[in-house]
Amino acid sequence: MIQGDKVGLRARRDSDVPVLQAELYDDVAMRSRVDSRPWRPLPPDAAESPAAAAVPSDDKAYFSVVELASQELAGEALLWGIDPHNRTAHLGISLLPRFRGRGLAGDVVRVLCTYGFTVRGLQRLQVETLADNTAMIAAATGAGFRVEGTLRRSAWVYGAFVDVVVLGLLDGERTPPAGPA
Repeated sequence: MIQGDKVGLRARRDSDVPVLQAELYDDVAMRSRVDSRPWRPLPPDAAESPAAAAVPSDDKAYFSVVELASQELAGEALLWGIDPHNRTAHLGISLLPRFRGRGLAGDVVRVLCTYGFTVRGLQRLQVETLADNTAMIAAATGAGFRVEGTLRRSAWVYGAFVDVVVLGLLDGERTPPAGPA
């Protein structure tokens, strides 16, 4: 497990899948805000379910987020589109509803940055988030990400096109987690 001040990131366990499926994936309106692919009804045991325990690969790293104080599953985090040649990746997080607003997101972002920069040797991480996702923008900028631009009406979200904000962070610009890495 990689730990920050408030959260730890660990491998996805089979016991995480039903919780992530029910609380993150099956919330259609919310899922359409965090995934560019259209929502489809999938059972938790479907191999293509985003909640399924992922097999490690060179281009994706999936984690379950654990709140350290309670040791409870708090959500999921990932690096995706990992490009070992250009040493870049994209970052994403999704917290379970009951863990939102507790100040965990910034710590998740910082711990993912530690994984990306220190463990994987990447030199750039990027976040794409909806322009109205102020919580993610605050978590990313708090970890050192800079707003690099806005992609106007580039995401189809539950019946409407919306703007996407692109944020980037280079190794050496980040704010490290407070806890042990």
